[in-house]
Amino acid sequence: MNCRFCGCQRTMVLHCVLILSLFSGWAVGYKQGDNVTLYVNKVGPYHNPQETYHYYTLPVCRPEKVHHKSLSLGEVLDGDRMAESLYHIRFRENVEKKILCHLTLSEKQVDELREAIEELYYFEFVLDDIPIWGFVGYIEESGFLPHSHKVALWTHLDFNIEYNGNSVIFANVSVKDIKPVPLEDGAGVAVGGVGVGGGSLTVTHTYSVHWFESTLTHARRAERLRDYSFFPKTLEIHWLSIINSLVLVVLLLGFVIIILMRVLKNDFARYNMEEEGGCDDLDQGDNGWKIIHTDVFRFPPFKSLMCAVLGVGAQFLTLATGIIVMALLGMFNVHRHGAINSAAIVLYALTSCVSGYVSCSFYTQINGQRWVWNIILTSSLFSAPLFLTWSVVNSIHWWSGSTQALPATTVLLLLGAWVLVGFPLTVIGGIVGKNRAGNFQAPCRTRNIARQIPAQPWYKHTVVHMAIGGFLPFSAISVELYYIFATVWGREQYTLYGILLCVFAILLSVGACISVALTYFLLSGEDYRWWWRSVLSTGSTGLFIFVYSVFYYRNRSSMSGLVQSTEFFGYSLLTALVFSLMLGSVSFWASLAFIRYIYRSLKMD
Repeated sequence: MNCRFCGCQRTMVLHCVLILSLFSGWAVGYKQGDNVTLYVNKVGPYHNPQETYHYYTLPVCRPEKVHHKSLSLGEVLDGDRMAESLYHIRFRENVEKKILCHLTLSEKQVDELREAIEELYYFEFVLDDIPIWGFVGYIEESGFLPHSHKVALWTHLDFNIEYNGNSVIFANVSVKDIKPVPLEDGAGVAVGGVGVGGGSLTVTHTYSVHWFESTLTHARRAERLRDYSFFPKTLEIHWLSIINSLVLVVLLLGFVIIILMRVLKNDFARYNMEEEGGCDDLDQGDNGWKIIHTDVFRFPPFKSLMCAVLGVGAQFLTLATGIIVMALLGMFNVHRHGAINSAAIVLYALTSCVSGYVSCSFYTQINGQRWVWNIILTSSLFSAPLFLTWSVVNSIHWWSGSTQALPATTVLLLLGAWVLVGFPLTVIGGIVGKNRAGNFQAPCRTRNIARQIPAQPWYKHTVVHMAIGGFLPFSAISVELYYIFATVWGREQYTLYGILLCVFAILLSVGACISVALTYFLLSGEDYRWWWRSVLSTGSTGLFIFVYSVFYYRNRSSMSGLVQSTEFFGYSLLTALVFSLMLGSVSFWASLAFIRYIYRSLKMD
């Protein structure tokens, strides 16, 4: 009993830790003269957003003992590693050119700084949950003959902080009023009054602080951060393209629905005029989808795998809907670092019961016997590729010293979330689904001997259906996909959650309609192997998304290097897998509902 109680207690504690990690950034009130802590966070190449390193990996001013801030799960997953700095900032007290430290740099450290500046390293500080960005140094290219290449280090920072009452509203850093210190090749050269000699370079880092009153309240300070951007805003909202995409999709859906209804109406009129026999009678003079009524509900091969795909697809459908709804409720803003990462992990763990229930319930309906193996396959269908991809990406980050490499405590927390929450909920959902599963609702009985399938034309082959079924849903989201990529793999802030919800609904609608149409054409050719075909046809959208990710990497971004490329392509593959599972599940259920409808509508005794 004690062990069982301790296990429940550990599970409850883990739930609390995960849920509390969603929220951060509560309002902090200051009095004049109170200390406002400035945390140094990370540095990294400008063009590689996911390649970040701890700020103190550079030869900069640092305290004798580094004290790190306690971070939320989302912040750790986002690569944040905040640590206290030597900057002393007091609320509403201006400071002019205060010395931060005197730093003596070796020739190796000068080379490190030169390399970082030439790779356009930027830094990120955090003040009262407000990110502050700036470049480490300055590069100047001038002339052709002779060519001049100068690299300089910013040694003075101007902090401009806005406040309202007792709250900090906004902060940024400026370097425009102070000249940078040139970093010449080699040591022993006099540099603008900075002491150099003996193979070393001595620089003095200084800073200023200026406070400005703002009219914005603390509740609206996120608007100020959205209006300002250290990084150039390249993402423009192309409303005309979005509206055009929506109109085309609506017309496509209408066209498919009208055509199918007219064709089915004619089929029903023709078939129901023949009042012959029962459901098991085979009319040799007939043709089309009616003639295969004794085979259309023949269960497919690889039952367990199919049910696992349907279960995990239903889980991600629930997860995506939950994320979008939470975003519409304003739970993800610029001051809650990594909140969406935390939410995704919590929802993934909690929705594991959905995958177990759907998979095991349908597996039982189609006469599956190995339900324990089905639950194990369902729980590992996505988690196994995720763990494999993460292991490779995290190992490369760890090898390069990047802050994107997760610490051991975070790895144990995530593993505990899956072992103590995700997997048990999958098992519970599977058991409930198995016990509540009824009989498979088939309007017609299946013959023992399978009917021979006639030769099919080339345009009814699986590859052609996958090309059609994958391209049309992809075309419906292609415009919105660019905004999502620019947000995930760039530095943009995504705010169009209402449009995202509409596009998500249209994506599911297009996938369902296209799957129904392709299934009808398949059955019309007297081919009853629709089970896996319905999953693969629309599920191939994931392949198009991965191809688009390659296009985005080569033509829409400036990402490079092993670290960034591995993360980009690794997680792009996982994204494609998620879309394939989710759309494959939707298209299957749409096809199953359609087939049940048309065979139930026939006059069969």
